[in-house]
Amino acid sequence: MFQSALFFSSAADCRSQCAWLPRRGDSGIGHANDSESAPLCFTFSPDRPVLIAGPTASGKSSLALAIAQEQGRAVVNADALQVFAGWPVLTAQPPQEDHDIAEHLLYGHLPFDASYSVGDWLRDVTPLLMRRPAPVVVGGTGLYLSALTEGLAEIPATNPDLRLAATNRRAEIGLEALVNELDIATRDRIDTQNPMRVQRAWEVLQQTGKGLVDWQSNTGPALLSPDDAHLIQIAAPPAFLTPRIAARFDKMMSGGALEEARAMLPVWNSTHQSARAIGAADLIALLRDEVSESQVIERAVVATRQYAKRQRTWFRRRMQHWTVLDAAALCGDSVQHTRKRP
Repeated sequence: MFQSALFFSSAADCRSQCAWLPRRGDSGIGHANDSESAPLCFTFSPDRPVLIAGPTASGKSSLALAIAQEQGRAVVNADALQVFAGWPVLTAQPPQEDHDIAEHLLYGHLPFDASYSVGDWLRDVTPLLMRRPAPVVVGGTGLYLSALTEGLAEIPATNPDLRLAATNRRAEIGLEALVNELDIATRDRIDTQNPMRVQRAWEVLQQTGKGLVDWQSNTGPALLSPDDAHLIQIAAPPAFLTPRIAARFDKMMSGGALEEARAMLPVWNSTHQSARAIGAADLIALLRDEVSESQVIERAVVATRQYAKRQRTWFRRRMQHWTVLDAAALCGDSVQHTRKRP
């Protein structure tokens, strides 16, 4: 069995931006020839899945595609919004040319009005982990990746009536007030700036009388041991992400996002999970002449930056044992492909 190595083509750029990276070892990542002056090198066993986490617009999908192309792996989605059809442009799902290069799975495989949980995703991803070569699992939903490698508590699903009541409650009293209605243990543990996370915790407490953290203390075994996977976390500071986020949303607007909204307008329902896609509600409002295009763009860029900040916080807290790569180094160089025997 051949192992695959990927080398950045510019040793100088790699050295200046990635000199702090670990040498190649169990992580499968380091500098070629065991020298920090050499190009950055990735060496992955085909029998071990590659997991890539990173904030939005950090270049994680490009890295996943390069690895998948080199080793004949499939790319598996680990983003909670990219699972839905209806918004492929707005949720930055891989374009057709990426699908032509490598097989992409769990992207847009659900109808726009479906409900989907992390437990559903784990059930869908389980058989895919058995493939050889093992897949590249990539996404920005930290809960998916943490549940995969740390296990997931069996928390009862929220009934639809309670979910609607929770959505209305949050709209009525605001996020901060909803946080104050949570139990203390949950309030101290979760990301209280994440509206969906707060609402889910509120739903669990109302439905079961038991806090989310209490449920999570009874976590089941993980599907995938961290020792059996290559774990990569892409670090991307605000100075790097801010211009990329702005440019990406401009590209979405010119690439079909408004047309997606126009197609969704007759069936639009703000309570659908897919409606949480950043910019979706504002694009619908634009089509209803309630906001201007400039307002849509401004709001989406701000919301995406805030989302990226929450992602970075999650990854720092929950993925401290993952190998960290600098996004600027990954996005600044092209990648060459070579093969070598183990």
